[in-house]
Amino acid sequence: MKRLIILLLTLVAVPAFAGDGPGTKAVRANNDTISALLKTKVAAGSDEEKKLSTKIQASVKDFIDIDELGKRAMVDQWKKLTAAQQDEFLKTLRELIDDNYIKGMRTNVDYSIDYTGESTDKNGDLVVTTQINTKRHNRPYKIEVDYVLKKVGDKLMAWDVKTDGVGLVENYRTQFNKIVDKDGFTGLIAKMKKKQGAQGT
Repeated sequence: MKRLIILLLTLVAVPAFAGDGPGTKAVRANNDTISALLKTKVAAGSDEEKKLSTKIQASVKDFIDIDELGKRAMVDQWKKLTAAQQDEFLKTLRELIDDNYIKGMRTNVDYSIDYTGESTDKNGDLVVTTQINTKRHNRPYKIEVDYVLKKVGDKLMAWDVKTDGVGLVENYRTQFNKIVDKDGFTGLIAKMKKKQGAQGT
């Protein structure tokens, strides 16, 4: 789940540039919206925080295709699940990712971000590359974050986010398969909900 927190670091408002491609424009526009929300100061546990969380969740849903991410991460198990289990898994995953964003509201990190390129991969998906410039142990530290986008209706949405070359889909797929092989689908859902509860404390 740490990669989701790293993803939060990319959510910073940056002015649009005339030379941006369609993918970069989509990422920047979403970052502008979410960044403004993340920077809003509200008291933890207040009604204002709940309203802010709802707005952030809506913005995340509008840009990150969590259902597509989840289906690809569970590709080895997906057809083995009933329709009800599929729905339960996606619902739990959405809630887990939402909680990561809410946690991001309470995180103050000193960083800057560079948009470094845009290209089309071998699958025809648009990839927007970025670099986070931050510090670790008071020393400069760089993190490469790539958004993998696809057209959904009339807009571009991200279905994977790669941190230093490792994607959320790949990372989740490894974790999910390991848990399902050991504890079954019920064990996977239980662990996801336990993780969600831990994030809320």
